[in-house]
Amino acid sequence: MSGAIRHIVMWRLRGETADERVAARTKVKTLFEGLKGRIDGLTYIEVGVDVSDVDYACDVVLFSEFRDSAALQAYATDPEHLRVREELGDLRIGRFQVDYPIKEAGI
Repeated sequence: MSGAIRHIVMWRLRGETADERVAARTKVKTLFEGLKGRIDGLTYIEVGVDVSDVDYACDVVLFSEFRDSAALQAYATDPEHLRVREELGDLRIGRFQVDYPIKEAGI
């Protein structure tokens, strides 16, 4: 697959209390946003924290775009990405992912 690719990941996070959940959400957001400008081929990154508080919602969403599928594949083993994953440890208890090509305007 050639061309830009969008990578979206949503997580459910650990946290028994409201304060623990807020801290977990903040940690994920801060660590992933810290990757901006540090990963070759990562052209856009945004991290959103759920405000709906419905029981079926995920806690955090990562919305990112890569130059191409090779850049996305390289991201999986990039030392900066691996550092973030290690720092988060088992904080994430559920993970959902979608990757899809970004269509050019007018297509």
